[in-house]
Amino acid sequence: MKALRFSRYGGPEVMEYVDVATPRIEADSALVRIHAASVNPSDVKNVSGHFSQTVLPRIPGRDFSGVVERGPEAWLGMEVWGTGGDIGFTADGTHAEYILVPVNALVRKPAALSHEQASAVGVNFVVAWLGTVDYAQLREGETIAVVGVGGGVGGAVTQIAKSLNCRIVGIDRSPVDANSPAGKRIHAFVNFDEHTVAHVRDLKGLADGVDVVFDSVGGIAFETALGLAKRRGRVVEISATGHRRVDFDLIDFYHNETQLLGADSAKLGIVESARLMRAITQGFDHGKFDAPLISHRYALAEGREAYEAVAKGTPGRVVLVP
Repeated sequence: MKALRFSRYGGPEVMEYVDVATPRIEADSALVRIHAASVNPSDVKNVSGHFSQTVLPRIPGRDFSGVVERGPEAWLGMEVWGTGGDIGFTADGTHAEYILVPVNALVRKPAALSHEQASAVGVNFVVAWLGTVDYAQLREGETIAVVGVGGGVGGAVTQIAKSLNCRIVGIDRSPVDANSPAGKRIHAFVNFDEHTVAHVRDLKGLADGVDVVFDSVGGIAFETALGLAKRRGRVVEISATGHRRVDFDLIDFYHNETQLLGADSAKLGIVESARLMRAITQGFDHGKFDAPLISHRYALAEGREAYEAVAKGTPGRVVLVP
């Protein structure tokens, strides 16, 4: 089969388009022909050497959508999708024509999504669900502030929060498109600057802060995120943009009884992620979530160009189509 592979760390130029052996079917596994696989910023970081657990040489890629070609009879021909923090790092990933996955990692693809759309959901929605539902335990009727609402994870958080009938305050450096998934769901938008906390607390009913803060920026936004939380509010951190070490007032923190939660989807392998993907499938099938915007499509042979596009930043998702 054809695949993208890297044997040393670096920029997109270290990626090679190669012929490798198609994975052999094993007990309790399934061979999936990949119809589409997205390229995430974490994939670019992986190739650059950001993750210490990666074993070389490696086929990268975390998200995929495809069809089961070999495996249990009940799954043959089934359209499936998936993601994982192990594939692409300690096991070969999705930027190839095929991937071998455990049977208990198989999840039916939402019927409403094309393979390209489905392949661009995994990482963003899994970390959003992990932080919002599993860790912060956001409940119906609560208010959530989403820092970095214009990003892929921020957009996923707003969709999940809206499905729970929550009030959503979007925060970013510039307003989000009103027709985007986030733009259609937020109840208020506040610019990210030195006055963010005051402006959010000026909103009706939010003088004491919000129930949950999902901070997809971190680092430069950390103190702002803490300042947005009401007493016993929950703050979720998934990143460290700008700097990884932060300072904050510890007395204010414990007086407010703030709960600080870290969420790392890379800790969930493809099997552990399957539980979340099943819940996300229901959200799409029931019309609660919108399909992601695909901005660029590349053939597998154009993998370097795809990685370069993600490294530079794009307004939508980048997808490889083998």
